[in-house]
Amino acid sequence: MSKAKISVEKTGRIAAIDKRIYGSFIEHMGRAVYQGIYQPGHPSADANGFRLDVAAMVRELRMPIVRYPGGNFVSGYRWEDGVGDRAQRPRRLELAWGSVEDNHVGLNEFADWAKLVNTEVMMAVNLGTRGAQEAADIVEYCNHDSGTYWSDLRAAHGYRQPHNVKLWCLGNEMDGPWQIGHKTAYEYGRLANETAKMMKWVDKDIELVACGSSGRGMETYGAWEDTVLTECYDHVDYLSLHQYYGNHEGDSQSFLSRGHEMDSFIKEVVSMCDNVKARLRKKKQIHLSFDEWNVWYHTTIEDPSITRWSQAPHLVEDVYTVEDAVVVGSMLITLMKNAGRVKIACMAQLVNVLGPIMTAETGSAWRQTIFYPLLHASLYGRGTALHCDVSAPKYSCRLFSDVGSIDAVAVLSEAENELTVFAVNRHLTETIRTEVDLRAFGGMALIEHISYFNEDKDAVLSATEHYAVPTNDTGVGVMNGVLHATLPNVSWNVFRVRLVKTL
Repeated sequence: MSKAKISVEKTGRIAAIDKRIYGSFIEHMGRAVYQGIYQPGHPSADANGFRLDVAAMVRELRMPIVRYPGGNFVSGYRWEDGVGDRAQRPRRLELAWGSVEDNHVGLNEFADWAKLVNTEVMMAVNLGTRGAQEAADIVEYCNHDSGTYWSDLRAAHGYRQPHNVKLWCLGNEMDGPWQIGHKTAYEYGRLANETAKMMKWVDKDIELVACGSSGRGMETYGAWEDTVLTECYDHVDYLSLHQYYGNHEGDSQSFLSRGHEMDSFIKEVVSMCDNVKARLRKKKQIHLSFDEWNVWYHTTIEDPSITRWSQAPHLVEDVYTVEDAVVVGSMLITLMKNAGRVKIACMAQLVNVLGPIMTAETGSAWRQTIFYPLLHASLYGRGTALHCDVSAPKYSCRLFSDVGSIDAVAVLSEAENELTVFAVNRHLTETIRTEVDLRAFGGMALIEHISYFNEDKDAVLSATEHYAVPTNDTGVGVMNGVLHATLPNVSWNVFRVRLVKTL
């Protein structure tokens, strides 16, 4: 059995973690909204049509933000279609996903749902087929108190108090040829700049996210970021990153290493932002919003049985394995390790479409394997991120050389007087005996070691299969501030420690 050591020092502070890195995303795509969060007539539905079984699971995640309504959907969306009397709302052809949208859920209903699950809305505006005026209008509708056309219209729709949406995306993936209203970097940068100005003139307290590249593999990657930020640097606060990872080639060892690639992606975009800052001689620092990330590969080929112009089709409903959950855990560790610059992140998506939560149309909701790393990170990953010095066996794979089998980050919660170490063993076959050295923190007591592992790394969860869930490992030894534990191959691990103050 191989050995490893994880050492954590008080002086290894990375940054305070912004809780918004544990966000998610709901788009009008497939069954994310309809039959996902909203299904009137379902046994669990409340008076507003929201599924309370889903809402309970979302509340369990302590989700700080949810991005809405897209995604590709937003680039053709007329937000006015989704407000006012439902009986008068138009049915539209939804071009991004080839569906029909009846607009029974719009921004007011979504704001109601956000309150139900104790989250905040991260709203996106359409910069595909629309522009600065429509974006300013929706900010006025959502955030202005009263006495103007749009704020009074909101009140007439039954919402006297403003929604106070404070975080906004300036479009979605505008670098992508697949996008409705696709633009060049210069076209988008100019539009984003003028839109941002108008939106902030309506509400000076909002924060804005400009579109970065849709993925690291885009041909315009790098040049896009440089041009866009050159045009809109003064008026935006964040630049977005999107990336999905998969195992299309059946190479699990490379797949398990994707957190390593994600880390490189983040550092590259940080360098791009700082290059523009230096060239333009700006004082303001642009932070990152990694507002689409997840594992996605089980359903990348469109299901031929899906009928075009149907409503709420079963689209992109990946069934996730334990191996997928470990990769998700690795990506969460990467986000925490980059807390100094990544301030927002959204697992895409939340329900049914690439979802940690799945629903049956006439049955129950259930948690997928990827639900659990997100849950643990959101619950125990709030505080200050600390660097972990990791000494562990390395491996090489098709994509990378000298990858550490163990990746880890620690989070210190001084408010709770707790220290949590998140660790993955991403080696495909080796179980690793690991020491976790926490002596720098003085007296301590182990609360628990959560281990997520299954002999069958392809094990899944469903409405009827519940065995592939995390467990508490009772075999952890504690001696003089050092934890001794076994990290199984392909596993996600959470060590929670209560710090004991000594006189």
